[in-house]
Amino acid sequence: MASRTVELYALNLRTLQDLAAKQPVELTAVANHHVRRWVAQLHSGGHGGRGIALILSVWRGFYAWLGRQHLVTANPVQDVRAPKAPKPLPKALGVDDAVRLAEFRSADPPWLEARDAAMVELLYGSGLRVGELVGLDVVAGKSARGWIDIPSAMAHVLGKGSKVRDVPVGQVALAALQRWLDLRGDVPDQPALFTGRNGTRLSPQAVWQRLRARSLQAGLITPVHPHMLRHSFASHVLQSSGDLRAVQELLGHANIGTTQVYTRLDFQHLAKAYDAAHPRARVGKATGKRKPGTDEGGH
Repeated sequence: MASRTVELYALNLRTLQDLAAKQPVELTAVANHHVRRWVAQLHSGGHGGRGIALILSVWRGFYAWLGRQHLVTANPVQDVRAPKAPKPLPKALGVDDAVRLAEFRSADPPWLEARDAAMVELLYGSGLRVGELVGLDVVAGKSARGWIDIPSAMAHVLGKGSKVRDVPVGQVALAALQRWLDLRGDVPDQPALFTGRNGTRLSPQAVWQRLRARSLQAGLITPVHPHMLRHSFASHVLQSSGDLRAVQELLGHANIGTTQVYTRLDFQHLAKAYDAAHPRARVGKATGKRKPGTDEGGH
């Protein structure tokens, strides 16, 4: 066992010992209600769900060992679970960074530049998943997983659960797609919209690599991945329209609860704008802290 792991186990067992001593209760007499109370104390003291889950894992193993030594008759940690850790917000670009990436032009060969620019426009402009992007064909066919219909400005996408949805394609993306198609030319027996140097369908991994490199070339601080552009699409549409149902349809979410995470991103955006613009939002520019009570209030 690694030395760092041993240190963590020892630390978590000392925590158990300290909590039991404050009760006070012998370690062999600890009951389920003691453990639940201590979990609540740890949580209120600032421990996160993942940290508490690790602590409980150590305690559970310790009492399993005591049980094998016939020192306890039951494991008091067995049915105790850590508080659920809040789901992290999806990472989205600000509007300026998203536009900067979309308008960036590299020094790559023209066909490569046109292809990558078209991929960025579709990922950000239509909110496609990377699997949906690489699954697109030039025209509809019996084996098509999705296809682009330029005359109708629509992408017919095969999403999760083999559900087809129609996603509008903006004028800028259509122009980028047309530039790419002109340079792509005819590839015999290859219906894929996006192809690599050898003429085969581009893989999701290749899109990740190209987008990461392109975002760094464009001067963005954070390397961008395809799903970040999907998050940016959803966040920016919601900020502009406020129509959660429309965003749900565009993203192809079966449950609106999945889409509601973007309302938190939208509030985060509004909170930043408030902090930056309202004269009563901050105690002082130097502190960067919200005044107490600014997150509370009426209706």
